[in-house]
Amino acid sequence: MNSRSKHNVSFLTWNLYLGADLTPIITATPAQIPQRVTEVFRQFLATNFPVRAKAIARAIALEKPELIGLQEAELWQLIIPTFGIVTYDFIELLLKEFEEMGLNYEVAAQNRNLSVELPDSNGNLVRFLDRDVILIRKEKNLKVIRRQEANFQTNLILPVGGQPVTILRGWSSVDVKINGQVFRMINTHLDPTVEAIRNAQANEILQGPANTRLPVVITGDLNSIPNSTTYNLFINAGFHDLWSKVGKGPGFTCCQAPDLLNAVSMLNQRIDYILFKNGWEPIEAELVGESQKDRTETGLWPSDHAGVSARLNLEDHHDHHHDESSDQISS
Repeated sequence: MNSRSKHNVSFLTWNLYLGADLTPIITATPAQIPQRVTEVFRQFLATNFPVRAKAIARAIALEKPELIGLQEAELWQLIIPTFGIVTYDFIELLLKEFEEMGLNYEVAAQNRNLSVELPDSNGNLVRFLDRDVILIRKEKNLKVIRRQEANFQTNLILPVGGQPVTILRGWSSVDVKINGQVFRMINTHLDPTVEAIRNAQANEILQGPANTRLPVVITGDLNSIPNSTTYNLFINAGFHDLWSKVGKGPGFTCCQAPDLLNAVSMLNQRIDYILFKNGWEPIEAELVGESQKDRTETGLWPSDHAGVSARLNLEDHHDHHHDESSDQISS
């Protein structure tokens, strides 16, 4: 006879916003690149991630999720030949804020995506690395026993300064053990512009890490509204949309203005999700970072997206197959 108990597990997903609109660089001629890089980097400085990190950490601290999926957890660097390198590491800044609040998170998995380095008009270089990351609370009874980190085979290719640049994206996952039970969490950020590429990326997840008998949760910015083709790929594969089960209201998560200073919230579509299948029971879901009280002291929204926080029960039947996970972490 199987012993049955329930484990309450909390998740949160949030696109942190890279801090600037990159369109001016993508549409620039080679001669325009340095000036456009300067303009984009100035917008990044104006949206002030060190200040936003405090607001983001404050909003997350109210929820205290055990696992967090973050998208656009960027690394920006200004390389000044006569001075040195100025680094803005979103993950490091956020972990520091958590630590000051008495919350201990650590990186459980991350995927490194698009990486570019371009000259500005001031004689410097600007380096940018896009990352998505899974954070886990250290003091909780959770043990990561397997880690996977990968980039998609299908990605958008854009001309930047006359050169083709692959807008590399990906996913990462962790298999987590809680009281003898194992579940998988997958975090991703799908292509925003081309439906066929987005669908191909979704299928890579469904045929890869999501193709499991383990209880599985997907967090991420899927860049797809409910009932879109990409969304329906996940639903038709047996995933449930947590917000549609237990969320209240429309649950809009996107998007504020690029400068994050719009007076009234502009969130008008739902593209950020927590999806689940194989033995989960949803309890509650709510938005984070969507209200006026969540803004920084300087008036910035914490991100151009709202986050989604959720709690689910994991039914422990002790009859799930654990053969996909060994007690060795693999990348």
